[in-house]
Amino acid sequence: MKRFSWALALLISTILCYGQELHPKAPEVPESMVFAGQRIRFDTDDLYERMDRELIAFTYMHSNSTLMLKRSKRIFSLIVPILKEKNIPEDLKYLMAIESNLDPKAVSVTGASGLWQFTKATGQEYGMEVNAEVDERFNIEKSTAAACSYLMRAYRRYGDWMTVAASYNAGQAGISKRLEEQQETSAMNIVVREETARYMFRVLTAKLFFENPEAFGFSMDESDYYPVREPAKVLTVSEPIPSLVDFAKENGVSYRDLKNANPWLIGTKLTNAKGKTYKIIIPKKRNR
Repeated sequence: MKRFSWALALLISTILCYGQELHPKAPEVPESMVFAGQRIRFDTDDLYERMDRELIAFTYMHSNSTLMLKRSKRIFSLIVPILKEKNIPEDLKYLMAIESNLDPKAVSVTGASGLWQFTKATGQEYGMEVNAEVDERFNIEKSTAAACSYLMRAYRRYGDWMTVAASYNAGQAGISKRLEEQQETSAMNIVVREETARYMFRVLTAKLFFENPEAFGFSMDESDYYPVREPAKVLTVSEPIPSLVDFAKENGVSYRDLKNANPWLIGTKLTNAKGKTYKIIIPKKRNR
């Protein structure tokens, strides 16, 4: 009995120690941080505890947090140059982490799609083609350019990037109404629905997380990140493509690989009745 008790105690101790390694303490809430050039202070109980909640969530959402880290190098390398070209602060890239977990193929239960989670109507409003064959919400370059247009329009309205972030979640009409009703100038200081209230702090936490994953207990070697791969070639197409399967084979790749590289091609053909010009990526094979 004593031998069994000792063995059990040793097992429990081992599990607890291992558990502590797997579940490190969440980072402390900083006194302040800078987001998009703006100093954010957590100097009230409300602000402190809202930030603390998201720091804890990122620390213990292991599968989501790990996948976002692994995707980040590839996705950010495509996004950041577009943000810079459009004069959008680089920190706004963290909206994508909250919107889609950096998954270019993400689709919400309401049908919002892509990295930036545009609805069909909003996507079309911002110039993206959405139909049975093409859905440019899944086109990283075009959806990011559309997101930049939205963000800059919102910034001209609010002059505050955290309020812009809140409006990306709740819509400009709703945020503007609450700012006016509550006589405030920043969404950080207004009462909004919980999803939007958390959204702003999730974005702030995402910045801390991607800049220093070790503080959240995640150790990543360079080889752990999904690599950035240059395409084998990019074809400019203005003609119809009767069969994307045949098109893929003609260019030395499988239909699946073609679709993975161009998730905006959602049909099996490209009718292109209007003679538009599209850029189609032909991917390279993976070298191990």
